Amino acid sequence: MSLNGLLRFDTPTAKLRAVAFLEGTSYVVLLFGAMPLKYFADMPMAVRIVGSVHGFLFVALAWLTWRVMRTRGKSMGWASRIAIASLLPFGTFVLDRGLCADDDEYRRRVDSRQ
Repeated sequence: MSLNGLLRFDTPTAKLRAVAFLEGTSYVVLLFGAMPLKYFADMPMAVRIVGSVHGFLFVALAWLTWRVMRTRGKSMGWASRIAIASLLPFGTFVLDRGLCADDDEYRRRVDSRQ
């Protein structure tokens, strides 16, 4: 997984994939970085900052999931997998291969129309 191909925002599915990666990263940082700092180093500001960023990314992921589901005709099961993965540490990283395949398929369809 290269960051060059991962952090693309040129298609709806690429946006979803990028935000899923960023949301997953913020969740891991929150759980394994900011939370220990709060409870073991008496630095509650770490959770406030990282938690705010994570909250924004979580909402953005939900909104983009809904948007891609509607525009690409994806099922509620597809959206549910993303929702569940976003609640699990490293969950969105596990989904990345499938989201990459969705983006590749989308790009092939768009390219074949032109």
